[in-house]
Amino acid sequence: MNYYTFEYPYLIFLLLPLIYCLYKCKEYMKPIYFVHLQFMHAKKGFLKLEWIVKILIFIFLSVALSSPIVIDRFDPQNRAGKDIVLAIDASGSMNSSGYDGGDDFSNGQRLSRFELTKIIAKEFINARVSDNVGIVLYGDFAFIASPITYEKEIVSQMLEYLTQGMAGQNTAIGEALSMSVRAFKYSKAKTKIVILLSDGEHNSGAISPKEALVLVKEQNIKIYTIAMGNKGEADEALLETIAKESGGEFFSAANAKELQEVYAKIDALESSKIKSQEHTLKEYYYQILVALALALLLFLIFRELRK
Repeated sequence: MNYYTFEYPYLIFLLLPLIYCLYKCKEYMKPIYFVHLQFMHAKKGFLKLEWIVKILIFIFLSVALSSPIVIDRFDPQNRAGKDIVLAIDASGSMNSSGYDGGDDFSNGQRLSRFELTKIIAKEFINARVSDNVGIVLYGDFAFIASPITYEKEIVSQMLEYLTQGMAGQNTAIGEALSMSVRAFKYSKAKTKIVILLSDGEHNSGAISPKEALVLVKEQNIKIYTIAMGNKGEADEALLETIAKESGGEFFSAANAKELQEVYAKIDALESSKIKSQEHTLKEYYYQILVALALALLLFLIFRELRK
């Protein structure tokens, strides 16, 4: 995403004296008296052109001093953030409603746990300015719903198309971890993070959580786990073990407000260094304006020498 701006915008106020002179200042012309006017060649046209050229030179130089630039916040040189995978439970229990704890998220509607999770996850994704994000959805099996990418808008759009039950009704936590590891296959990030959310117990899949943890440790991936719902619904002991052995942390959330707070805590724990800095690719264009002003100045000098 490119946008145009000025590095020193306040210098554009140098144009104010020029605007003032356009209305107030008059060029003094020394009167010359000559009897035979027929021998004089009128140069009013050139004088008017000269006045316009001088104004353009002043404008170009004033704008050049303001240093017009084009900023690219999405240049690959700046994409040195973290790679994050959101592993979201889409099992049958995620269809439970009445999880919002208020109208702040549902606007008066009774949304399912899955729908509320999508809303809060989308907020988290959009907040990770300098990071790459991907999504793994799991139920009876797991699949990569969105590969890890810097284009957060695409990830957010993909999130909208996901529905509860599209991966089955059971909970394959081992498959979710294994598929999350696979999502990092082409990752070159130094920091790799999985945020695994579940509201049930592991009861499906060909890979056990213990086997999946071996893959996680081999790839040096940190896992943050979230037990969603009322106490005892999720396998909190398993989720806590996964987080502890991978170097992450375990959280629990009984309602949407608490879930939002959990994602905010993880966002703070894994804050991107680049996120707080103005490391952007800048392209400077003052040279063009200086060149134009110089060309017009040479034009005036050439016309003056030919008089």
